[in-house]
Amino acid sequence: MNPLARHVLPVLVVLGLAAAGCGEAGARRATTSATASPVPTSVPTSATVSPPGPTASPAGSTGASRPRDGLVAGRYQPLWPFSDPDEAAAWRRAYLKDGRGSWHLDARRTALAFARDYLGFTEIDRVAKTVEQGAHARVHVGYRGEEGPRPLVAAVVHLVRYGSGGDAPWEVVGTDDTTLSLTRPGYGAAVRSPLTVGGRISGVDESIRVQVRQPGSPAPVGETCCMSAGGSDSPWSAQVSFAAAPGRTLTIVASTGGHLAAVERFAVTGVSLAMS
Repeated sequence: MNPLARHVLPVLVVLGLAAAGCGEAGARRATTSATASPVPTSVPTSATVSPPGPTASPAGSTGASRPRDGLVAGRYQPLWPFSDPDEAAAWRRAYLKDGRGSWHLDARRTALAFARDYLGFTEIDRVAKTVEQGAHARVHVGYRGEEGPRPLVAAVVHLVRYGSGGDAPWEVVGTDDTTLSLTRPGYGAAVRSPLTVGGRISGVDESIRVQVRQPGSPAPVGETCCMSAGGSDSPWSAQVSFAAAPGRTLTIVASTGGHLAAVERFAVTGVSLAMS
């Protein structure tokens, strides 16, 4: 070997190893410095709700993806406030432009507006508890009891982000049922009128009302009342006729009350209109 080469080669090897080490360190720094989109701040749990006005400064990711089909997260029925991904995408564009409809980014306000404004349960005006886990939220909505300030829970509303990113709005997809359940028809089923509805209930001297609601209709598209029920985990059923337009999810609502409030418990499920 040339004497000069014997001295130059080790130097080149050392320099090459140093360069490789810098590249690995740079990659590690790039990985650890990535941050997630911020989660919007929620309103106090004791607040009452009506759809609020816009905020002054919009925020969120401009490159968030849009759902590929009408379902939320690929599996849930879109009950409210959006009927399909086009409506959700249109709101996102408007929000990024001027901040309108910021309440869609708050799971609690969306759940209360669903109960009060869409279902018409005006006495349900407060939140007892909220549990958020990633793209899912469970909001315990209720009304003021006779004893103490803590709300009495009427339902646990399940919401899912309609799309991805920090500016994806919350969408109501159902309820987590407890002492009043709505198990028939099955979630996501295709139905026709008249429809048999049923579930189970625990309580005393209950009176169950069933409504069928559809976005775009200010009043129920079908309703029946009132089925006497009660006992411990007892079955209940009813038949309801309805007239609905195709193409949008139907929300079936079972509710009971009359002791402390007009509506003390409710449960919902989402179905579609069967093709003729």
